[in-house]
Amino acid sequence: MARLEKAVGPKATLSRRGMLAAAPAGLLAACEAKLPTTLSQTPPIDIAALARAVEQIAARARPGVLGVALANLESGQAYLFNGERRFPMQSVFKLPLAAAALAETDAGRARLDERIVILEEQLSPPHSPIAAAWPARRDFSFQALLETVLVDSDNTAADVLMKRIGGPGAVTAWLAARRLPEVRVDRYERELQCEAHGMPSFRPAWRTPEAFAAARAAVPETIRATAQRRYLTDPRDTATPRGMIEFLRMLDQDELVEPASGRLLLSLMSRGERGGARIRAGLPRDAFLAHRPGTSSVDLGVSTAHNDVGIFRLADRRAYALAVFLTGSTLDGPARDRVIADVTRAAVDAVG
Repeated sequence: MARLEKAVGPKATLSRRGMLAAAPAGLLAACEAKLPTTLSQTPPIDIAALARAVEQIAARARPGVLGVALANLESGQAYLFNGERRFPMQSVFKLPLAAAALAETDAGRARLDERIVILEEQLSPPHSPIAAAWPARRDFSFQALLETVLVDSDNTAADVLMKRIGGPGAVTAWLAARRLPEVRVDRYERELQCEAHGMPSFRPAWRTPEAFAAARAAVPETIRATAQRRYLTDPRDTATPRGMIEFLRMLDQDELVEPASGRLLLSLMSRGERGGARIRAGLPRDAFLAHRPGTSSVDLGVSTAHNDVGIFRLADRRAYALAVFLTGSTLDGPARDRVIADVTRAAVDAVG
């Protein structure tokens, strides 16, 4: 993205920036992150002002823990708050999953038009419109599953797509091969969502929100509380804010997938309607956003994950990567959304 304002190096092209241009309109990375620092045409981030604002928001969010990363995609200048801490991703994991899936199509090991039939034993827990409607529709293309993962955040589509490309281990190995060890994917949603609540193995009868909620409520609170504490400290299926903005930078620079796949990925990210009260709510109306939120259910009064990550472009075409994670929060849903929206407003103010 930002690289396309000034072509630098053999990978610079107009393809990605052209797609974004058609859409609606201190601390450096070397201190903590591995983002590159280059000559920049954009003003520096006001790190001191942003740090003050984020610290105030973090205090308001307690006992929840806030993690923030912001990077200028042209210069590489970055701000990090709890940048090295691991946070549960929840559905944020669907972004690296989608990138890994598109890398398979780039390599010729999968095709966007190939057909996949979903069997009953492949259904996953909510949120999953596919599972809730099954067996009304069972046959999907690879691309349709990809779109359903990113636009609708469908857990069945995510699990089926992940199995098709080799499972969670294959996704994490793909990330590690690209030197992204701070982003890891370890379990299918059908595993993670049950383990996080101390539930037995998932069964298709639990595929609707009502059925899954009833099955969870049948687990004694002491067991759910133990499972919740374990999940909050589990390194599996987590990302650091630093690792996530590095992922977003590499996506922007065509270092993860081919340019056409990158354009498709960003387009799908921009179409998602979930999490609209988070980063989107903190941006100017004429800003472009391609993002992926992640949200846990609330159990025993605690939200284990309330996140949003993405790339935004301001009206003057300056582009930034932003990752906001909130874990262990006891705030209600609108208040959790406001935490992320307020961090975004502070980020926009800090970039000038």
